[in-house]
Amino acid sequence: MVEVGMVAEGEGTPGRAAGPQPPDLLRLHEAIAGLFATQGDWRRAYQHLRSALDIARDGSLRDPLTSSYNRRYLDERLYGPFTGRPPLALALIDLDRFKSINDTYGHLVGDRVLRRVADLLQENLPPDGFCARYGGEEFVLWLPGVDARRAVRVVDDARVRVARHPWSELQPGLRVTISAGLAHEPGTPASPERQLRRADVLLYAAKRAGRNKVVYRDAQTTQLITHSE
Repeated sequence: MVEVGMVAEGEGTPGRAAGPQPPDLLRLHEAIAGLFATQGDWRRAYQHLRSALDIARDGSLRDPLTSSYNRRYLDERLYGPFTGRPPLALALIDLDRFKSINDTYGHLVGDRVLRRVADLLQENLPPDGFCARYGGEEFVLWLPGVDARRAVRVVDDARVRVARHPWSELQPGLRVTISAGLAHEPGTPASPERQLRRADVLLYAAKRAGRNKVVYRDAQTTQLITHSE
């Protein structure tokens, strides 16, 4: 785990000169998976291999379980042209202790939880914003054209909606919360993919801070803010 305040500014995946096509994305994910594997980062290697499999198997842009956008659509936004776009905020969101939900209530209930969380995350997004399923129980909120204060409010409002949802109506005793890492760029960033990696580091910080939190780093001031209910 990377400690808060030691966020690496490593090189991101180079931007592509044209909108990616499925065969290109397939090779890209395989190459990135190989790179992460050589670094011993098996979690990210697996994520990219799974994305490559999804692209090879299904050309759609919607996740079949949650009906949110899928990883392929997100990749087209991450790796496609991004010059001249407005300031962007990216939030990486993870369901807290989702394995325990599956183990306790079963995978059918787990699937219903994922669908409902996706619905809650897609509420009150800014124009041109969207929610995409990143993989497993992780989602990304793409929030263009918003300032830092509004980005924090949008993501924390989503966290509160999930925490306050009447989950016990689905299964007695069920409780669901999310954690989020939010990276906001006031100007034009070098790469949205690199920004998502920053959000991933902040997501780990939210988990370490006790879950059901949003951790946010202002790229301009490097200030860390933790929100809790």
